[in-house]
Amino acid sequence: MRSYEIMLIIRPELEEEAVQAVIDRVTKIITSANGEVTNVDQWGKRKLAYEIKDNTEGFYVVIDFNADNEATTEVERVLRITDEVLRFLLVRKDQE
Repeated sequence: MRSYEIMLIIRPELEEEAVQAVIDRVTKIITSANGEVTNVDQWGKRKLAYEIKDNTEGFYVVIDFNADNEATTEVERVLRITDEVLRFLLVRKDQE
């Protein structure tokens, strides 16, 4: 398994429960593919550097996890079709 980090920017008008539901959906996909979520860091609502889909703010969430390539492919597929997510970036962390 490899270490990954994903940053999500979630729509700012959503309630806290809806934001948590998006986070839970991502962690469920990772764990169902025999992955392990090591850290979930919610940064809260922040101003965006530029407008994304008519939004100037968004909820930032960073999730660190260990998983195989199949889990990352599924996470990316689901996030692309999730309307609550404005933008996401999935990167593989360097080996230390």
